[in-house]
Amino acid sequence: MPKNALSHALVKMGGRDPHELGRVSTPLELFFDLTFAISFGVAAAQLAHALAQGHVAAGLTAFGFAIFAVVWAWINFSWFASAYDTDDWIFRVVTMLQMVGVLILVMGLEPMFASVVEGEHVDNRVMVMGYVIMRLALVFQWLRAATQDPQRRATCLRYAQLLTLAQLGWIAVLVVETSVPVMFLMTAPLFILEMCTPVIAERKVTTPWHAHHIAERYSLLVIIALGECLLGTVEALRALVATEGWTVSTAVAGLAGVVLAFALWWLYFALPSGRALHGQRHRSFIFGYSHMLIFAAIAATGAGLHVVAYYLEGEAVISAAAVVVSVAIPVAVFSLTLTFLHSVMVEADRLYYKMGALLLVLLAGAIALAAAGAPIALCLVIIAIAPLATVIADENVGHQHRKAAMQRREATQD
Repeated sequence: MPKNALSHALVKMGGRDPHELGRVSTPLELFFDLTFAISFGVAAAQLAHALAQGHVAAGLTAFGFAIFAVVWAWINFSWFASAYDTDDWIFRVVTMLQMVGVLILVMGLEPMFASVVEGEHVDNRVMVMGYVIMRLALVFQWLRAATQDPQRRATCLRYAQLLTLAQLGWIAVLVVETSVPVMFLMTAPLFILEMCTPVIAERKVTTPWHAHHIAERYSLLVIIALGECLLGTVEALRALVATEGWTVSTAVAGLAGVVLAFALWWLYFALPSGRALHGQRHRSFIFGYSHMLIFAAIAATGAGLHVVAYYLEGEAVISAAAVVVSVAIPVAVFSLTLTFLHSVMVEADRLYYKMGALLLVLLAGAIALAAAGAPIALCLVIIAIAPLATVIADENVGHQHRKAAMQRREATQD
């Protein structure tokens, strides 16, 4: 090798070893994730504002659109990088271009939310422009992989072709200014095409993604999303201190928010994702797609805690019960989706079904108490207790069930 060779000189994109030992997220992947931390923050803030002002349907619609764009782009990058990350200068520069696309998308979130709430038309030009930039950069990566990995050339080309077709559709959406219903009728086929692309492309020959690396990548984004819960807790606590000062009620509400975020974290990391995915690569689509609900639910929980802050500051027009609903529903979605994942990736367990039912009862109780005039702080405590009860059950009994289930599953795989 010449003495003046680049430190990150070009490397053939021939595919990584899916059984590579010690595979972890790279510094570039961690840097890339920071842009999505910003995306979650802006999307959650916009949802909180819409919910606090009573624009529930519009806020949820815009939030769904935003979260799909953000999470789907992240998922596609992460699976590609797991299979083909060369860490050469081309890969780094193209990843930077994708980061630029994310930041442009973030700049378009506020006008998109505002236009959907107003209901006249959808101002998604900046947001879609950022999304298309991200996706076309990924098309380039797939074309490069198709050229340099003959064994999987057909798979890589199918990715590139279908992604290009989808982006042509998004460019058409970008230049059309129309009403909210018509816009979503236009984008529905594009959502379907985007989500079907990996299923179609990997039908015959799959890419060499690394199970434990993928599991780590998802877990890191979960932690980033949980940051929104902590931020929402701080906002709610700040509002309480501003209105009531430091009281026992204030301290309890703050503690409840932290406990809620911590319980969600504890529950998520109880799932042996890497180990389960390594032994069941055929369930990768269920694993990957289910997480879209998990990421959305965590971000929405943070938004719900922001709504609590708006309510305590007197800036919300919705009832106390509706405020509690804005926190309780995302927690329910997170817990039920995680229970589903546990059933698919590990084993269907009656214990978790029972705990899921108890969680729903506790969340419904918190909503009922809020409707009856109970303090918001008390309702937050009950919401925090709901996932915490599942944590306690898992620590005492559930982990033994899971260990036995994994041993049975791995015995049949051997």
